[in-house]
Amino acid sequence: MDVTGIPWRTYVALGDSLTEGLQDFDETGNPVGWADRLAQMLADRAGTDIGYANLAIRGRLLGPILAEQVEPALALSPDLVSIWAGGNDMLRPDADPDAMAAGVEEAVVKFRKAGTDVLIGLGVDSRDSPIIRLTRKRTAIYNILLVGIAARHGAHTIDAWNLRSLRDWRMWHEDRIHLNAEGHQRVAQAAFAALGLEPDDPGWDIPLPARPPMTAREQLDWNLSWGRDHLAPWLSRRIHRTSSGAGRTAKQPRYRTVSPRPAAGNAEAEDERLAE
Repeated sequence: MDVTGIPWRTYVALGDSLTEGLQDFDETGNPVGWADRLAQMLADRAGTDIGYANLAIRGRLLGPILAEQVEPALALSPDLVSIWAGGNDMLRPDADPDAMAAGVEEAVVKFRKAGTDVLIGLGVDSRDSPIIRLTRKRTAIYNILLVGIAARHGAHTIDAWNLRSLRDWRMWHEDRIHLNAEGHQRVAQAAFAALGLEPDDPGWDIPLPARPPMTAREQLDWNLSWGRDHLAPWLSRRIHRTSSGAGRTAKQPRYRTVSPRPAAGNAEAEDERLAE
């Protein structure tokens, strides 16, 4: 490991909408997400450019993710890959955590044989979600299996299950499935910590201050609007077997350069230099 503690100069992210960064958009409307944020943090800490690719596609199940993204990722010969997938599978009653984990392990073995470090994302604890909590038991089984895979093959895990801050709906988009910008930032900090690095935000897992509880009427209105605006369209896609990612391609199939941002202490000097 180099003196900065950052041995990775190339990073490839695999996954679905979570890794694509849906509901965390930049000023141009493009998705950002935790993986983009992690790449920037790695470049900042290393003090040098990082090559970053993101193969994630929203709506993808684990099987297609592994079938479509692993080989292209291997072809890029990355120093680091992240694999975070399976959430869309868990929303289906026939999800098989054992078979899913076996597929992930096969991919991890390929990357480790290629000399690539692997970062695996665990599923979020859904106990506070009125419907998605039905998936909680099989997500827990899947997580336990992933932790075992990481231990066997020297991989790292993002422990989203125990990320306390994510139990606050203020970290989530109104659809209650995708994280918002603040949620993605917390996950990026968790990923940084999972790699054995000191997050740049010391309060990254401190929950937000409690807010007053909703009244019964507010709770009812909140749930009704969610059901109308988000649950109903999702159910319609399931009935018609359509995916939000149909026809879409990888977010960033080739490396782009992520450069370190100027240190806060050097910002004034940089401004003076540009003004000359």
